Amino acid sequence: MSTDTLTIGKALNLGLRRAMEDDAKVVLMGEDIGKLGGVFRITDGLQKDFGDDRVVDTPLAEAGILGTAVGLAMRGYRPVCEIQFDGFVFPAYNQIVTQVAKIHARSKGKMAMPIVIRIPFGGGIGAVEHHSESPEAYFAHTAGLKVVAVSNPVDAYWGIQQAIAHPDPIVFLEPKRRYWEKAPVDTDAMPGPLFASRVVRGGDDVTVLAYGPMVKTALQAAEAAAEEGRSLEVIDLRTVSPLDLDPVYESVRRTGRCVVVHEAPVTLGLGAEIAARVTETCFHSLEAPVLRVGGYDTPYPPSKLEEEYLPDLDRVLDAVDRSMGF
Repeated sequence: MSTDTLTIGKALNLGLRRAMEDDAKVVLMGEDIGKLGGVFRITDGLQKDFGDDRVVDTPLAEAGILGTAVGLAMRGYRPVCEIQFDGFVFPAYNQIVTQVAKIHARSKGKMAMPIVIRIPFGGGIGAVEHHSESPEAYFAHTAGLKVVAVSNPVDAYWGIQQAIAHPDPIVFLEPKRRYWEKAPVDTDAMPGPLFASRVVRGGDDVTVLAYGPMVKTALQAAEAAAEEGRSLEVIDLRTVSPLDLDPVYESVRRTGRCVVVHEAPVTLGLGAEIAARVTETCFHSLEAPVLRVGGYDTPYPPSKLEEEYLPDLDRVLDAVDRSMGF
């Protein structure tokens, strides 16, 4: 067994390196990802070791990055596209939803589209406008795309490799404010399938669901609740499309209560879909409505105000109190 303590950022770097070593058809593309190693240094050292024909510094043109990736995928390559920040993905939105997501179906399954679109997402880093978005619902709503949101170094290391090996296009969301958080990673033992949720803390009173950067917040809320004698079960969804809700249903049938947490605005966010499915499937087990905690229905605020906008431990615990009050 080979276990190293890695940050999420370093785990992604090593996962990309291993994928490139295992398959010569893996090509990285993005703005400043080569010589600079990306603004978050996720691709640091990869161009030096694999060459500028496999780690390609592109122009500042997201539509061009994805358009090129479509052509490469058609010719048998496995492009991994880095979108520098979440808010910059929208120039490529047309390519992603009208080409990347649909070519497999349009070709009656004859043409695969194994593209990974890496997007650092979410707030909490004191950034300027367009650098703190949570666009996952746009992509989760698009048939033909899969959407993964990692929360820890283990899933970062293995998840990026699994995504690259997958035949379908995957939007791979990375919680940018968690890039520097560490955990032990066994680089020999894959932790399980990519599209599966996972119970990360057991509990009996309320089921709390989160993904990406909010998993840590949910775990902090569970720690605080335990001091008051409440037992929260925390589930990391890990993938927001397709949703793996069987562990969620099993948990909710036991606890009778469910709170969903995400940074994106509450209206039409992932929490709405999850609340509907949990209510449909676990109606007779519920002791309270499924509650949602998320960002407000406003554009992401200036960085001085972002801590007022982002869901925090107190807002999660408030939702738990309201759920227990029914």
